[in-house]
Amino acid sequence: MPRSGDTTPATPRRRRPRPLVRTVTSVAVVSAVVVGGAYAAGLGPFARGATGPEPAALAQARAFLADWAAGRLPNAAGRTTRPATAQEVLRNFTAGLDIRRPTLTVAAAPTQAADDTVDVPFTATMPIAGLGTWTYRSKLPLREQSDGSWKVDWSLSIVHPRLSGTKKFHLEREDTEATPDVTDRTGASLSAAKFPSLGTVLHQLDAGTDDDGGARGAIQLVDRATGKVERTEATFAKKPDRPARRPVRTTLDATWQAAAEKALASGAHGRNASLVALRIDNGEILAMANSPSSGFNRAVSGTYAPGSTWKIVTSSALLLKGAVAPSDVVDCPKYLTVGKEFHNVETSEHRNATFLKDFTESCNTAFISLRGKLGARELGDVAGKYFGVGQKWHVGIASYDGSVPAPRDETEQAASMIGQGRIQANPLIMASVTATAVSGSFHQPSITHGNQDTTTTTPLPRKVVTQLRTMLRTTVTDGTARVLAGLPGDIGAKTGTAEVSDDEPNNGWLAAHRGNVAVACVVEQGVTGGGSAGPVIRDLLNAVPTDPS
Repeated sequence: MPRSGDTTPATPRRRRPRPLVRTVTSVAVVSAVVVGGAYAAGLGPFARGATGPEPAALAQARAFLADWAAGRLPNAAGRTTRPATAQEVLRNFTAGLDIRRPTLTVAAAPTQAADDTVDVPFTATMPIAGLGTWTYRSKLPLREQSDGSWKVDWSLSIVHPRLSGTKKFHLEREDTEATPDVTDRTGASLSAAKFPSLGTVLHQLDAGTDDDGGARGAIQLVDRATGKVERTEATFAKKPDRPARRPVRTTLDATWQAAAEKALASGAHGRNASLVALRIDNGEILAMANSPSSGFNRAVSGTYAPGSTWKIVTSSALLLKGAVAPSDVVDCPKYLTVGKEFHNVETSEHRNATFLKDFTESCNTAFISLRGKLGARELGDVAGKYFGVGQKWHVGIASYDGSVPAPRDETEQAASMIGQGRIQANPLIMASVTATAVSGSFHQPSITHGNQDTTTTTPLPRKVVTQLRTMLRTTVTDGTARVLAGLPGDIGAKTGTAEVSDDEPNNGWLAAHRGNVAVACVVEQGVTGGGSAGPVIRDLLNAVPTDPS
């Protein structure tokens, strides 16, 4: 199996420093906000008509900042020399500090550094949910690659000059008053004390669209090993004249939320994990839980390879065009080589298996063997058109809405068939994918009412829905999701094992549905989905045997 989203940077080609191309304007500082693609404009010292490679370097810098600002972290990381590391750091920094809608601005003319890099200074304006805005300066070093392209020469100090292997940032909040009046769908009060996983969520709901904040807190630089506070980078003080907030009623269900937190706390065994449960008929989120319960909201902002749970989408793409039927024989050998060797979990094999059997036993090699049935962009097109993945979702809190980039080669196309390569998702996305598969219609997930919906999707044909429901149900009764077989109800599910790197255990996934509820869970380093995420979802469904009305 391939490593997810990991590429080896090209060896930089050494060249003699040359003077930067300069404009004849009297303005010394060039500023351009790079949100939503503004970097495409010919702004700054390398406007249209400039010569040399530095205009390309500046364009790449602007593209990186635009992707980071818009939350397209896989795209931003792909513009660096260390994509996998960059994506993880950007995710942890932005989401871990509860940063919403950052604005990243080219702050001055690029300069040529002694090490042959081109340095592009930028200003970061980081709104911290419910507190205020943190503004600082940093710079992007751009290095020319052997093929003539430019990439951000990745290091931790890019994100913030004081971020390093020994120092990190910590968000400290001071509760100066009672938390805002946030309730569940029935009007029951929600609090971080009772539901720890909602701590960050409640602050985001309280923040609304006001970036000035109203509470107290600080961004602190701490020692990674000891946790000692080295310095305070920014402080936020409560505004005494801040108007009172209106009560916020969410779509959450206190019963489901309590069960989700309990199931994850007992089933994650100290590992990073998260889950989401939502209504199938309208996308309303019933519960979201994280382990650990404080800090980064992995459930809705995480960026993971979804592994074999993605075979729900792959199967949909194949069934939609009649490329395969559940009864067709699609052999499942132990190994299959497409640029590199792919294999099944524990190198299992199922000779002369039907496609239904391949799905229920999660056969990687069988799915990869069908890669020629889909065009290079077809999997991403199906994910967006029918499942809404990759479109902009307005959930009510900050969320990551998925990415399915076109594969760059045949090996990456093979990996994408099994939810690896550069495909990115999280439990919110996979719960929504499951809901769409079994109902036929995508509903934008939401945690608050009245959210804008800019998505455009097409319903799945009824025949495809019927086939998917049968495949998911058979995975519970006769396949890798047998961990749910003893529960009452017509439960369907798909397990997933997602490879992260050669040095770490696989992440375990499971997505399931019962009645009007879809749920998805990921357990980092869980090894297998059935063995790690399976017990969590089993305990959740067992604790709440009925659907919300």
